Amino acid sequence: MTANSENTGKKVFIKTWGCQMNVYDSTRMQDALEQDGYSATSVIEDADLVLLNTCHIRERAAEKVYSHLGRIRKLKEDRAGTDRPMTVGVTGCVAQAEGREIIARERSVDLVVGPQTYHQLPEILARSKTDGPQVATEYAVEDKFEHMPAAQKKQVQARGVTAFLTVQEGCDKFCTFCVVPYTRGMEVSRPRQQILDEARSLVDAGVREITLLGQNVNAWHGETPSGAAMGLGHLLHELAAVQGIERLRYVTSHPCDMSDDLIEAHRDLDVLMPYLHLPVQAGSDKILKAMNRKHTAAEYLDIIARVREVRPDIAISGDMIVGFPGETDEDFEATMEIVGRTNYAQCYSFKYSKRPGTPGAEMDGQVDEAVKTERLAQLQALLGEQQEAFNRSRIGKTMSVLLEKPGKHADQLIGRSPWLQSVIVPSSIGRIGDIVDVTITDAAPNSLTGESARQAA
Repeated sequence: MTANSENTGKKVFIKTWGCQMNVYDSTRMQDALEQDGYSATSVIEDADLVLLNTCHIRERAAEKVYSHLGRIRKLKEDRAGTDRPMTVGVTGCVAQAEGREIIARERSVDLVVGPQTYHQLPEILARSKTDGPQVATEYAVEDKFEHMPAAQKKQVQARGVTAFLTVQEGCDKFCTFCVVPYTRGMEVSRPRQQILDEARSLVDAGVREITLLGQNVNAWHGETPSGAAMGLGHLLHELAAVQGIERLRYVTSHPCDMSDDLIEAHRDLDVLMPYLHLPVQAGSDKILKAMNRKHTAAEYLDIIARVREVRPDIAISGDMIVGFPGETDEDFEATMEIVGRTNYAQCYSFKYSKRPGTPGAEMDGQVDEAVKTERLAQLQALLGEQQEAFNRSRIGKTMSVLLEKPGKHADQLIGRSPWLQSVIVPSSIGRIGDIVDVTITDAAPNSLTGESARQAA
């Protein structure tokens, strides 16, 4: 925080929808605003600045934002004419997609800021107070990486012992169901040295586990100090050598970018957790082609087999869409088959929904909503069985657990397993930030329960 921002009393409330990238972006906006004199608040009524960090993936995303803005308008009107007027902004992918339309539809909005301009937020905010509503959605993503202010040590410490670190943004794949290339832009890789510098800063602030983020994270590429090309596997090796990093993860990946060096990193790096989120989206080659996924079901399964060969204990996570245009009963059965063959530890599943401006929205063969609902229920039943079976397979095993936060009860802590499960343990087992050996005693659909391995012995 800069010297002229001390004791200003200004507060910012940020509501975040969507992916981990949005969560990361919200923290970086908060960092930039804290250096401009704002402190975070979880109570919207107390805020001088309200930011809605939006996601455009799900159906009717924009309408949900306008619904929230309608409720916020009343809060803003109540503060008009006081010594603490409220400023309202929309950020994220809906902001990028809708732009000036948001200002036109909702008079309470003072600024609309796209994902590539967050580093300019204090300046945009200042202009909105003198020049009226501002729309800032055009800026090079490289400049975002270059100029986004670093998180201050105390800000990182306040967030805990795990952290996200963006290494890549945008996507060149143009899946026909997805708006990401239109809202986040083309693929851009963050420079290697910036990544290493931020990782060291996170470790200095007490972070022990880092998750690398990107819309297509395994497309990251850079250069070594000698100018040689390097990919994500090489970068993971460099991060693993940073003293203090105990655990590494990365998300979200595309099958077409699972290179040999990345697969080998799962074999060679103990700090790379045995968890891979690798979406396939469908099991039918016909539907995969219509989605423009650029791989087949067999190629996906081959990647899974190769990863499991080098890391037998790895847990596979994924994404599935049912009801994509043209999906027949046979196509859906192919999806159920690939789920059965992959045997997911966790998988996110959704009904296809039209996204304006994407090719899928204009395709023939749109599937009836009732059919999509029935198929999703069948898919989720199978996925639920797989996730529960994976969790129950941990019972009796001893594993290292990173203690992250207090539990619901005073005598509990919640940690994270190597496979990303929440683990509930007695608070006597250690302190937040410790990595402790835990023997699992019970499993629920979404969490594990354990005790000290010493006690179990």
